[in-house]
Amino acid sequence: MLAQERRDAILRALLASGAATVAGLAGELGVSEMTIRRDLGVLADQQLVEKVHGGAVLARGGAAEPHFATKRRINAAAKAAIAEAAVAMVHDGMTVALSAGTTTWQVAQRLRGGGLRDLTFVTNSLNVAGALEANGWHSIVVSGGSFRTPSDALVGPFANQTLRQLNADLLVLGVHSIDARAGLTTPNVAEAETNRIMVAGARRVVVVADSSKLGNVSLATFAGCDEVDELITDTAADRATLDALADTGLRVRLVEPRPPRRRAMEAAS
Repeated sequence: MLAQERRDAILRALLASGAATVAGLAGELGVSEMTIRRDLGVLADQQLVEKVHGGAVLARGGAAEPHFATKRRINAAAKAAIAEAAVAMVHDGMTVALSAGTTTWQVAQRLRGGGLRDLTFVTNSLNVAGALEANGWHSIVVSGGSFRTPSDALVGPFANQTLRQLNADLLVLGVHSIDARAGLTTPNVAEAETNRIMVAGARRVVVVADSSKLGNVSLATFAGCDEVDELITDTAADRATLDALADTGLRVRLVEPRPPRRRAMEAAS
């Protein structure tokens, strides 16, 4: 396992439980405790974790979930592959809605024009809007609303009022978790309401979610699987979970994450 892959695995473990011990991580990843301590030191320098006696916790700053800057590092290769597949679904002349999230941000980063010229975007994410603007897009409608730091989402009455008046040909939707029974869920009730409105206003809904999101359930459901046209996820997804999602009628597309580039490998080791 490459150093960066190992550190991503540490972040996933911390994301699931909030805290982990050096001994537990060493046993799970099959490396020495010294290696884990070195990895935690690197992650702490990047302000992604906080070291505590015998282990580490996520650097949350008191939030109910990890901050955007932390989450965008987790499963980055899978998110990049998912984003590339989502970009291929965008066609000239579309109105494309992008929800908040690290995978939708990856989608926005990859929408660089080329054959696409006449696009209108709708988003409730300042990070997504910034990525689109940096790529030269100008027709960007940002919902406004209250800024919610952990997921970078704009939510609340002002955001909802704006989004209720807008329609999209395609909604690229990031989710905190998706489960065959519970549907699409988020730990934040306000964000659930805003996402619900975005789903209702879209002609086609495509969920972009790496495999760590599948089979999990959070506090608030904002859509059922039958309201989603397609799920794009990565090949590390559990087969039983995929089958359960497919049984709901949801079309599932699997993509293969690319290995890290050699330069990134060397820098991470």
